[in-house]
Amino acid sequence: MLRSTRKTLIWGIVLAIVVGLAVWVDSPKHPSIAIGGFTRDLNVKLGLDLKGGTRLEYRANVDTKNGQDPNEALAGVRDVIERRVNAFGVSEPLIQTSVAQGEYRVIVELAGVQDPEEAKQQIGKTPTLDFRREPTTDELKKMLGESGSNTITGDTFIPTGLSGKNLKKASVEFDQVTGTPQITLLFDSDGTKLFAEITKANIGKPLAIYIDGELNQAPTVQSAIPDGRAVITGSYTLEEAKQKVRDLNSGALPVPIALIGQSVINPSLGQTAIAKSIKAGIVGIIAVIAWLIFRYRLPGVIASIALLIYVVLFFAIMKLIPVTLTLAGIAGFIMSIGMAVDANVLIFERFRENIKDGKTVPFSLKEGFNAAWSSISASNISSLITGFVLYGFGTSIIRGFALTFSLGIILSMFTAIAISKSMLNIVFANPKTHTSFLLGAKSIKQPTT
Repeated sequence: MLRSTRKTLIWGIVLAIVVGLAVWVDSPKHPSIAIGGFTRDLNVKLGLDLKGGTRLEYRANVDTKNGQDPNEALAGVRDVIERRVNAFGVSEPLIQTSVAQGEYRVIVELAGVQDPEEAKQQIGKTPTLDFRREPTTDELKKMLGESGSNTITGDTFIPTGLSGKNLKKASVEFDQVTGTPQITLLFDSDGTKLFAEITKANIGKPLAIYIDGELNQAPTVQSAIPDGRAVITGSYTLEEAKQKVRDLNSGALPVPIALIGQSVINPSLGQTAIAKSIKAGIVGIIAVIAWLIFRYRLPGVIASIALLIYVVLFFAIMKLIPVTLTLAGIAGFIMSIGMAVDANVLIFERFRENIKDGKTVPFSLKEGFNAAWSSISASNISSLITGFVLYGFGTSIIRGFALTFSLGIILSMFTAIAISKSMLNIVFANPKTHTSFLLGAKSIKQPTT
């Protein structure tokens, strides 16, 4: 008994520390946190629908003459940009592709970014990378025929289909002889296979490497390269090579893009709507708390405190990740509150049934948690599966909903089991709380267990 009480008190102290830290993070007096090398802005980030942001429109230079699939190219550009500004789906960019007057467009909307220059810097100038081969005699004759002259001016190398979309990783290495920095490229499985075919078919011929549409170098292929590893040498300084590698690793665009328009988006809801949403949320939480206390008395008070702790922890985690808050994210949070309340309702109903059947309070409490756990876990796991599917296959907005919903479910399981259980054990350790009024049971039989 003493060991159980000591364990409960230790849990209570740990939870008090965690909640205290969460309150500190949630406080507007602390706009940032810095611990060692870790820094984090703790201001709440709002989405486009709540705060507005910047809209950028790009033209994708898709080369359909060489058999490039425009839909695939646009999808590649969209995926690369989304990875750069939304690696975990939390900054809620809205990225759309379209075709207008025969041009392929990519539209990027970034929440909370009011400065177009900052938005362009966030997307960054990602280099295009592609490999080109020397034309055959027949291809040269065709070029001469199309030019209508006996000479060909400009670039004659022909795209091979191997490009930045096949890049798995880029890294900086040093030449073993000269010690100068060079860029090593490692291709994915498709790129490895294609690179092996290209090098095998062009032994003794130059293979041109283009970065940002400009010829970087054209080394002669000495032999077939089956391991999918290419080396780019040149007059790079170490910093230039590192920057190029960072750009390539952040996502090499399959096609070049050019900025053709930019604008600042005003929030569609405005501060008035935000205030109303906050008011509605507060009223809803108060209504839920009032019902819990009316229905379950003292356990309802404990559940209400656990619910408030849940809200505090949720927003602390939101600020630490950080997650951009949108209407979809708010909807996911509200739904997760319902899941948290459901868990307490299941536990308390089992608890009341045992009390009415004449069981002791400690036994009823333990049995209530044990009996309700299977229902709580099954319900939450099925909801989590849904959330993971939405996050994995949904768009940015849907992923924002799925993220807050899933985070809320995981946190609600913690508050329902760890926080509520610990607080109830501490409160009901006092026999004076074992009354029909405080337990929320109108008739209690003589305890039998």
